[in-house]
Amino acid sequence: MLTACGLCWLCRMPLALPQWGICSRCASTLFARALVCPQCGLPAQHEHLPCGRCLQKPPPWQRLIAVSDYIPPLSTLIHRFKFSGKAELAPALARLLLLASFQRRQPRPDRLISVPLWQKRHWRRGFNQSDLLCRPLARWLGCEYEADAVTRVRATATQHQLSARMRKHNLKNAFQLEIPVRGLHIVVVDDVVTTGSTVAEIVRLLKRGGAATVQVWCLCRTL
Repeated sequence: MLTACGLCWLCRMPLALPQWGICSRCASTLFARALVCPQCGLPAQHEHLPCGRCLQKPPPWQRLIAVSDYIPPLSTLIHRFKFSGKAELAPALARLLLLASFQRRQPRPDRLISVPLWQKRHWRRGFNQSDLLCRPLARWLGCEYEADAVTRVRATATQHQLSARMRKHNLKNAFQLEIPVRGLHIVVVDDVVTTGSTVAEIVRLLKRGGAATVQVWCLCRTL
């Protein structure tokens, strides 16, 4: 889907290519993050070496790529995307993930994995935001994607209402792997990573399945 009248979702100026959704000028401002750790995506002293946190207790994934911190204007677009039914924002937001991967010079993964929603939450929202990001992204990258590769097998409490420790316990055994992943290089795609508990549980599941490497790509990484 295209943005109305071929205008940028942010500055509302006409787009040279309407399918982009966000103009190059606005997109460039979104990528202006301070130095962050390549593994956890949090502020660090060096962008090419793991931070002290990751040296002491590394996350289960190899690398985390985020377009921006969870601040306007991108946080505003994500809120509209998820909670105001603006599913037509998905291609523009997915393109930001594509540009972020190019900026970090990441090789093409074998497969993308979306973060599944519980059935009732999916029904209420009408879509899974992670799934809508993966569909165009997989097409552009030329890699495999199946929406049901990982399923959520039990309902969980809403993560933002819980502490970091409760989030981890809340997600234990909540997901199930439905496809073979042995030897594959995989990217887990989500809109926002906060404590990382959700993607970490999925990454551990993929690694138990024999995945060679697993990265996390997200639109925003909260501080």
